[in-house]
Amino acid sequence: MSWFRRSLNMTLEKRYRAFPGLEKNVRGEESNEFTNEHEEKIIVEVCSTEEETASLLQKVLDNNKAAAKTLARAVHQEVTLKDLALDADNVSIPLDNIAVWVDPIDSTYQYIKGSEDIKPVKGIYPKGLQCVTVLIGVFLLDTGHPIMGVINQPFAVKDPVTLRWKSQLYWGVSYMGSNICSGNPDNKTRCVSQQSSTTGDNSYAAVTSSAETKDVLKALLVVCGENLHFAAGAGYKCLCVIQGLVDFYLFSEDTTFKWDSCAPHAILKSLGGGILNLSECIKSANKKPCNRPHILYNSEEEEAKGADRWANKGGLVAYRSEQHLEDFIDIFTKNLP
Repeated sequence: MSWFRRSLNMTLEKRYRAFPGLEKNVRGEESNEFTNEHEEKIIVEVCSTEEETASLLQKVLDNNKAAAKTLARAVHQEVTLKDLALDADNVSIPLDNIAVWVDPIDSTYQYIKGSEDIKPVKGIYPKGLQCVTVLIGVFLLDTGHPIMGVINQPFAVKDPVTLRWKSQLYWGVSYMGSNICSGNPDNKTRCVSQQSSTTGDNSYAAVTSSAETKDVLKALLVVCGENLHFAAGAGYKCLCVIQGLVDFYLFSEDTTFKWDSCAPHAILKSLGGGILNLSECIKSANKKPCNRPHILYNSEEEEAKGADRWANKGGLVAYRSEQHLEDFIDIFTKNLP
């Protein structure tokens, strides 16, 4: 599985080479150093030719020539994407002030397990291949603010005839007053309705992890009742908010990371929402939203080691509407022990 994730990172590295200098600021959960079964250390990278890349991958894949050639072909293929909304908007972002967070496979366990027959609950999949996402988020180096995000849901829909999976792509840009996103190219400031809660009643709908603490779950049950959902994958849970299936994604633990939240954060900003530090939200329950800190992506946690340097300490809350957030945080905080 690690070699597959690294191969996806290689594909992204090649794309960024089209923008000189940016490839030095591509960050992610995986590194490009690999040790194969013969204890041979290999630096995985995109070579100048497809044949050279295949030869390198063959060493990583324990001499599996067919797999190496297939992956090398995918890495070197040219991909052209066009979008009318993006083509119509003149957004110019300086390359020397941006960096990228990448998660090649979010919800890895669900990908490995490969469950295809999970039924959704009110449109939300609690587990299964539908929870797997590919996350690419762009942020400003000087401020740490997310400005562009892409989420690919590779196993969004399975064709009942061909039995092949169809993917779904979501993107958003929020930069210098320009807010555009996939789904509604005619509306440059909002892509979803924010007039009322998604549930249509007096409660809010939220999604969280089954690993959430008992105290937080009790408070969420008061706010959401039967509209509290559980799902796998931080990226997928954020996607549920983006799609309007729930109003909030809340998680109090420190086990999500910058590569999990950067891409959906940018998309949510383009929708008028965002992702905040949950702990700080609780502390500042009576303050205005503008005084609450959004999660930033340019600095690591002091004194932390390894991946924990990039953890979202204090948890997170993802939302689409600041108005709903105010009411939600107020009720939620009052019901915490």
